[in-house]
Amino acid sequence: MSQQLGTLDDLPQDYRDDMTKAGVAPLWPMMRNVLPHGQPQPVTKTGHWKFDKLRPLLLRAGELTPVEKAERRVLVLSDPGRGTGAMQATSSIYLGMQLLLPGETAPAHVHTPSAVRIMVEGTGAYTVVDGERLPMEEGDLVLTPGGEWHDHGHDGDNPVIWLDALDLPLFVYLEGSYAKEGPLQAQRNRPDASQVEYLAAGLAPTRSRVSARKYPMMRYPWARTEPALRAMAAHGEVAELDYVNPETGADVLPTMGFTAMMLGSGDTDTPPLRSTSSAFHVIKGKGHSIINGHKIEWTNKDTFTAPVFSEITHHAEEDSFLIRVHDRPLQDRLGYYEERSR
Repeated sequence: MSQQLGTLDDLPQDYRDDMTKAGVAPLWPMMRNVLPHGQPQPVTKTGHWKFDKLRPLLLRAGELTPVEKAERRVLVLSDPGRGTGAMQATSSIYLGMQLLLPGETAPAHVHTPSAVRIMVEGTGAYTVVDGERLPMEEGDLVLTPGGEWHDHGHDGDNPVIWLDALDLPLFVYLEGSYAKEGPLQAQRNRPDASQVEYLAAGLAPTRSRVSARKYPMMRYPWARTEPALRAMAAHGEVAELDYVNPETGADVLPTMGFTAMMLGSGDTDTPPLRSTSSAFHVIKGKGHSIINGHKIEWTNKDTFTAPVFSEITHHAEEDSFLIRVHDRPLQDRLGYYEERSR
């Protein structure tokens, strides 16, 4: 049984005044707020952002605000538990939907947080990271790790939209978030590494490991991810694949992980309770998820979130593909990642 701790009201006013003057406060009245018994009590609440509601707002933003005045034309997906305007979708994950119009370029910059782009709609867009031009096709996952210069461009004929996922909340909390601007990068005259060096699983180029890049592959094409998921599902296996560094097998980023999922038509998935917070983006498909008793009906290009230790059940009404964004890599490094059976 939890011990009943004293409150501020138990202390005489003169003592409380003296503590305030000294710049201190008693721990015991606040103990259960910062160290609740059993498991965390998250501020984060489940969010659901329907793409058919976001898309018109993004296109209107394109009419109202030129990219030169926005730098990045983004609508922030704010955690309902923190309120509209919060720069968090969960405690550790920032999400935003970004629009680029034909012929536009988003200027080059570099920042301490890491970002991943999940392409949602359109063709002709690209990201340049450290001089490597990365095409952005629907479902592709494109890395812009912290400390890497990057800019965006669009050679196509129609608007393009992608989902940004960043570890920004962590850097804001650490007071380490900042950016620098620079000129557009010169692009190397060759395809990106996903099309040349890392075209096949299990194969990597022969070279000195001393000179290997920290992030050797920046683009993970959906055109190869979906067939791999379907091949797993065809043999009755749980169809989940983690995005990893092809040289080391480690997570693609030190603080965020990304997992591609397939749910076949009629399939139900009940994952264990995880200590991670998660965001789910629907590449395509239709179904619903019940998160802590709250039912979310999702379809193509929707995005939804789950707080830590959530009870989650997914059900697909047709073949469905999702990408789960989570903070397991950070928790693994801190040594406290946990799963609990239901």
